[in-house]
Amino acid sequence: MSKEKLIKRYNAAERINHWIVAVCFILLAISGLAFFYPAFFWLTGVFGTPQLARIIHPFVGVIMFLGFARQFLRYWHHNLVNKEDVKWMLAVKSVLTGQEVGDTGKYNGGQKGMFWLMTACMLALLCTGFIMWRPYFASSFPIPVIRIALLVHAWSALILIAGIVVHIYAAIWVRGTIRAMVEGVVTYAWAKKHHPKWFREVTGEKNKS
Repeated sequence: MSKEKLIKRYNAAERINHWIVAVCFILLAISGLAFFYPAFFWLTGVFGTPQLARIIHPFVGVIMFLGFARQFLRYWHHNLVNKEDVKWMLAVKSVLTGQEVGDTGKYNGGQKGMFWLMTACMLALLCTGFIMWRPYFASSFPIPVIRIALLVHAWSALILIAGIVVHIYAAIWVRGTIRAMVEGVVTYAWAKKHHPKWFREVTGEKNKS
């Protein structure tokens, strides 16, 4: 039996950075829900006590933002939307049935949309988080501004959580995707089917078929 041909999609540093951001997101989502919804207050135990959760939450948020900032600087140029991505987005129903559409590069239209959604949410969470952060910065802002920041922070977090749920579901739905972020590699067949343009760029093959 011949060994399957593999292509490196992410190196070790990229994968480690991704999982740092992912773990931070999980901790922040759990503790954030606990702060905003009384029924989930018991989830503050993720950091030991409610007091520790309030102290640690913003620091973990800064770590997550810095990790995502590194991802942004590394990947932003791969996520500029082009006509092939528009074609993909307009045919998303076909994509969901397993019929890939368009000459997709390293990321498809859905992944690019998620990238920019995450970027917007991360910026909103960072800015509003600083405004709310006691005892360091909140005293510099009037109460109405802090209340608006709380509202924007909560909505940005909910949108980000919903987006990440879709992101995880898509990764499970498309077989071989999770392997890319765990082992760093994908098969030739996976790359050729889901990201044909990127496949040609990596392998040097000219034929689109």
